[in-house]
Amino acid sequence: MNSLTEKFNLKSEAWADLSPISEAEKQVRIDLATAYQLAYLKNWDDGIYTHISASVPGEEGAYLLNQFGLRFNEVTPQNLVKVNIQGQILSGPGPVNQTGFAIHGAVHMARPDAKCVLHLHVDSIIAVSAQKNGLLPISQHALRFFKDIAYHHYQGLALSADEQTALVKSLGNKKAILLHNHGSIVCGSSIQQAFYLMDVLDKACKIQVLSSSDAALMNPPDNICELTYEQLCGDGDDEGQIEWPAYQRIFMDR
Repeated sequence: MNSLTEKFNLKSEAWADLSPISEAEKQVRIDLATAYQLAYLKNWDDGIYTHISASVPGEEGAYLLNQFGLRFNEVTPQNLVKVNIQGQILSGPGPVNQTGFAIHGAVHMARPDAKCVLHLHVDSIIAVSAQKNGLLPISQHALRFFKDIAYHHYQGLALSADEQTALVKSLGNKKAILLHNHGSIVCGSSIQQAFYLMDVLDKACKIQVLSSSDAALMNPPDNICELTYEQLCGDGDDEGQIEWPAYQRIFMDR
């Protein structure tokens, strides 16, 4: 098995161009780059588009995301770009997709608890986002979002200031939102939680897409849905932490 040090070249000299940098930021960079690599392995990327952003510890209003033009499998801890809430580069090689970061910036500004934001165009999720009834409670995976998913109508490619306001209003305090005909946004209190929730959402949507539209689907009663949701949320912000080392091994074993 490879190590993260070998996969990412984490020796001290590899960080020289980023000096000075805190140990906390180094760790976030390692975790965020790992999330990008895992997203590539799960086929969650969309060419050079879509992003995963994370807050920089100890630097209010500073965020990390991928360099525009790189595929997810090309992202490393060292080539992540640091930007402010407007998407302007604070440090790093650049460039960044400022239009793409507009979604992330709006969510980070409205939701300080969202330390990591994934905005992705995953086939299964776009398919469900285009269905009028949204995510159905037909699987245990979907029940994690029984009371924790929102919806936002498609308004074209450009995200205006008015739409940013409408989007964060639609999101509210939910962990996930389906953008009709577009994709999804998932928020986490950590990179680990956000990635885990995205994985669960993808699985839930794949199950729904695989279910025949002509079938009489089994929906658990609301009280069971609510009970299961509460049970699945029992770990709170610890979600994803116990799973993260297993996710890392997927990347290290490649």
